[in-house]
Amino acid sequence: MSTDQQMVNPASEAELSPHFARRVIGQFLPYVISVIAAFGVGAIVIVMLGHDPVTALESVVTTSFDSRFGFIETMHKWVPIVLCALAFTVPLSTGKFNIGAEGQLLIGATAGVAAGILGSDLPMVILLPVVIVVGILGGVLWASISAVLLVRFGVNEILSTVLLNFVSFQVVDYVASHVWPDRGAGHPATISVGDGALLPRLGSAPSLHSGVILTAVACLVIAIAMRSSSVGFEMRAVGSNPRASLVHGIRTARLSGAGLIIGGGIAGLAGAIEVAGVHGKMLEGMQSNFLILGIIVGLLARGNNYAVPFVAFGIAVLEVGASSMQRTAQVPVELVLIIEALILLFVLLSDVPKERFKVGR
Repeated sequence: MSTDQQMVNPASEAELSPHFARRVIGQFLPYVISVIAAFGVGAIVIVMLGHDPVTALESVVTTSFDSRFGFIETMHKWVPIVLCALAFTVPLSTGKFNIGAEGQLLIGATAGVAAGILGSDLPMVILLPVVIVVGILGGVLWASISAVLLVRFGVNEILSTVLLNFVSFQVVDYVASHVWPDRGAGHPATISVGDGALLPRLGSAPSLHSGVILTAVACLVIAIAMRSSSVGFEMRAVGSNPRASLVHGIRTARLSGAGLIIGGGIAGLAGAIEVAGVHGKMLEGMQSNFLILGIIVGLLARGNNYAVPFVAFGIAVLEVGASSMQRTAQVPVELVLIIEALILLFVLLSDVPKERFKVGR
């Protein structure tokens, strides 16, 4: 290294450090302000309802960390939320909107429960991987319908994925009510899968199911693949500039369809894990509000697959805290969804002053 380089580098590093710090602060500050503002508005709503905002919001924030049970419930809630978020962000990288994670999750659960019931006598080493793989394939199959309609016939993916959600509800209802019904459940549900289809538990009761680890590995693999692989690069290129991608020989339509299919497989994995790790069966309504939460997480993360797991954990904390808030402060659980929506709204609004500042410069 030359003397000139040795003299220049310290100055460059000194200039780079403040710039990096400003960039990090600029990225995280809107989220911090948005969360504070959303909780502030939530507190005002709670006061207007005649309840104690301190007790209510304290329950929301602390329930996940007050006990082992609360943390485990949070992690179990995190699994389908983060997978539904990735089922949204992967197609989003190609500029397409997968609003069908709900249906893909249910069809994945249906396929997984079918394998778990039909192969109930098989040992875990065979049956459990089959349940997981079949669940993924169920989601892939369901998303493929929208992908074919998009690529071959130009049907808008938002329309097709949303409508297929309603079809999946009828599939679940039919399977739970007529194919393998549990007559004593009191609501549409299938009989339980075989013991070999259940995910192993981690630790003593109450315990995590091992689907949490499987999900964490899936998140890492998806994030790395979308960032570092050639296919991931091409998918992001299609989303950034479809016309330029087409000019450079990238098959934009096929990659858009592939994004939907991959998203469907991820949602199908969520359905299989819900069957094998949480319910042990399929039941009507098991999709909860995971679709809307996944979309909120994907938008809050701005499509960044590395950020999705962390944002999803924050949303899972709010969701678990909502039930506690209703018990301790008698505040409706819907307030938490309002807070989540406000966080998203404020984060999106934070772009307005940034753009105006750029224009002003």
